[in-house]
Amino acid sequence: MMRPIAQLPMYDFPEVREATAALWAAIASRLRSLGLSEVPDSLANGTTHHQSWRHPRLLIGQSCGYPALTTFRAHLRIIARPVYAAPGCIGDTHCSFILVGATSPAEALADLRGSRFALNSRDSNTGMNLPRLAFAPLAAGRRFFSAIIETGSHAESLVRVAAGTADAAAVDCVSYALLARHRPALAVATRILARTASSPTLPFVTARGTDGAADPILRLSLVEALADPALQWVRDALFLAAAIPASEADYHILLQYRDAARQIGYPRLA
Repeated sequence: MMRPIAQLPMYDFPEVREATAALWAAIASRLRSLGLSEVPDSLANGTTHHQSWRHPRLLIGQSCGYPALTTFRAHLRIIARPVYAAPGCIGDTHCSFILVGATSPAEALADLRGSRFALNSRDSNTGMNLPRLAFAPLAAGRRFFSAIIETGSHAESLVRVAAGTADAAAVDCVSYALLARHRPALAVATRILARTASSPTLPFVTARGTDGAADPILRLSLVEALADPALQWVRDALFLAAAIPASEADYHILLQYRDAARQIGYPRLA
């Protein structure tokens, strides 16, 4: 029988992997103490995030909110969401930063017309959905960027702008805080031009096939682990403050953002 897996991939940069592993160890300990018998000892770091989102026995994972409501809705159920303490986060929301090179002459989003725009993924909320909403009024149904570059990660999007191979990028504000802390040369070579609208942070999820009776245990383990005084160093390392219960309904604003951009007629970023 297939064993359950766990994965927390969304901000698991190599520089914070020790903290992410410690967070999972604390969550797993609480899951066992609350009566769950099949709990992974470690995170499935060899599995891509898309693979984990499709895994029928994903016990706890973290997903981007937009695909959790669209492409992967049949695979995932939202159980909680984190509260982050990074710049750009307000309460249990975050945003995307629109970044340009440090010496870019751009002073407003309108100045990016005709530029090369980098995004991590075409199904990303912070890489695509939130920027689409921000640029829709400027595009007014016409082509806005000369090129859209899909980079595969927020880190790579920042690298492209720093290197000058992209003129601008959308980078999740928590990713930017972590990268600015651990790869400061990238932050020095770039600057924040604007921030997008806020949206709910990246949800903690379980496989759609997980017994719904386990949801309260999964939520409680997340909440308790992120409130443990002994894990203050983990929270500091990951810009985490807490976790709170959540459900799919809390993320419907992402679809409202999508629909608002489409009504304006902006050509899709995805």
